[in-house]
Amino acid sequence: MSLESISKQLTNKSNDITKQLPPVEDWNPDFCGNINLQIKSDGSWFYNDSIFKRLSLVKLFASVLKKEADKYYLVTPVEKVGIEVEDVPFVLTNWHWQDENKTIIVVKTNLDDEFTLDKHHPLTLNADGSLYITVRRNLLAKVHRNVYYQWVNIATEIKTANGTELMLCSADQQFSLGVL
Repeated sequence: MSLESISKQLTNKSNDITKQLPPVEDWNPDFCGNINLQIKSDGSWFYNDSIFKRLSLVKLFASVLKKEADKYYLVTPVEKVGIEVEDVPFVLTNWHWQDENKTIIVVKTNLDDEFTLDKHHPLTLNADGSLYITVRRNLLAKVHRNVYYQWVNIATEIKTANGTELMLCSADQQFSLGVL
């Protein structure tokens, strides 16, 4: 099992120009072992200790990324290989308001995944204060520090059962940036 064989399988299947993601949740091939591929906490991808230089290749492999329990895999209909992820596979790097009334936030990852911050893509706060957002399936993106500070500037202080929290509103949902 090699990265080249996975790439060839995916390239053959991705000749369709649509942006639809492969149905990896429906694929359950046999486990073929681990490969030396790491996704660093800053979102950079490495294979055999060399950084991927082609964003299109990273996007291709990210399209077949699957998380089962606490392990990450690249999955095709016929192969499943384990990879190492330091924290989470994506980084949330940008955002903007979708509407003039500033009620819906659109976010973007380091791999150009773009979606609305809403109940389907919730923002969560972990025990150490790091913020994460669900990108797709059960895959998360860590909110980049620059985005966090921009959100702090627009957040509202709201008293909750947890204390006074900085709250961010998007798509009729409230998301906590943390307790003051």
